[in-house]
This record gives sequence, structure tokens and C-alpha cells, in this order.
Amino acid sequence: MKSITIKGSQRESVGKVSTKALRNAGKVPCVLYGGDTPIHFSADEISFRDLVYTPNAHTAVIELENGQKFDAVLQDIQFHPVTDKILHIDFYQLFKDKPVTMNIPVRLEGNSPGVRNGGRLLFRKRKLSIKALPELLPDFITVDISKLRIGGTIAVETILNDDYSILHPDSTAIVQVKASRTSVDEVEDEDEETEEGAEAAAEGGDAPEAEATE
Repeated sequence: MKSITIKGSQRESVGKVSTKALRNAGKVPCVLYGGDTPIHFSADEISFRDLVYTPNAHTAVIELENGQKFDAVLQDIQFHPVTDKILHIDFYQLFKDKPVTMNIPVRLEGNSPGVRNGGRLLFRKRKLSIKALPELLPDFITVDISKLRIGGTIAVETILNDDYSILHPDSTAIVQVKASRTSVDEVEDEDEETEEGAEAAAEGGDAPEAEATE
């Protein structure tokens, strides 16, 4: 998984006055949890652009001016209710031997025959919560919809993977195709052709012959 580097400065004071001063200077107060003690630091708000304002999932490398580096994931973020400016971010430190929980985007692959026949594609889960070791975290989870017909559903149980655990019930729907007013039912069409062939044979007529293959 791609990592975004955040260059910050460790905070000596964590009171309201210093926090307000940081925000006025265009910086975001942050806390890194998961280690022996929480680490308070701050970084320029623009540093978080590629980490926060993206549909993709990324880990972070936090580089402090004293030379310390920490691998981490974004755990919680607070925005201003009016301006949407970032007010505070919590990170969780990553360790190679400790699984971490993270929301991973779902990417659809292929063309659904149900959609081609006029069905409505319902993307129920655009992100899935998974648990994995840091090195096994995927950038995204691919779901193949090339065989998804009208009335069909792809659930979590069909995409289980040995590299990570999906923290949703197996029956959770990820993507579905529902019938619409203009949709064509492929199954009914096939049944009608079969019935017509059977009726022709029963009446003494010739049923459609299969094409010979060499």
C-alpha cells in the first residue's frame, strides 16, 4: 500500500492556547497512539491533502524534526463544522507483527450483463473494513461483476481472502443488479425459446437443429 509522508514537529505544550495558535498558523495538532506513550505533534495542513482528500486508502510515514520516523494509519479526524478545515487528527502506530483495522475501497471490474440488459447497478459497499498485517494491506479490493445478472448479488462471502479478514458478515451485499422498467429478463427469454422448441416437437414439427461442429 502506498504511504504518504507527513513531516511534523513534536509539541511541547498541548493546552488550548497553544492548540489555537497552531491552527491560526495553518498547522494541524495531531496525536500518535499505539506506542509506549502518545506522541503529540503538529504538521502543515497542506501535508494531509493526499492522505485525507482522496477516495484511496494510504498509510502514513510520520517524520518528526528530531529524526524519528513512525509508520501509522489515520484513525480519526475532526473537521470544523462550518469551514471544513481540519481541526485534529489521531494516528495509530503500525508494527510489522500486529494486525491493523482499516477501511479499504472497493473497485468494480468488468461489465455486468444485467446492466447491459437495462438493470440498475446498486453499489452497496464502496469500502470494506478489513484486518490485516501492515504489509498485507491492499490498495483496494477488486470485485468482478462480469457475470452479475439481473437479480444477482455479490456478497462478502464470495471475495474472502487469506491475506486479510473482512470485518462484515459473510452475507453483506457489496453490489447488486435490480430489475428496472426497461430491463430484459435473460432467463425468461431462454425459457421461452426452450418451450417453443418443445411445442414444435410435440406437434410433429422440426425443432431447431443444433449447428454441427467439426
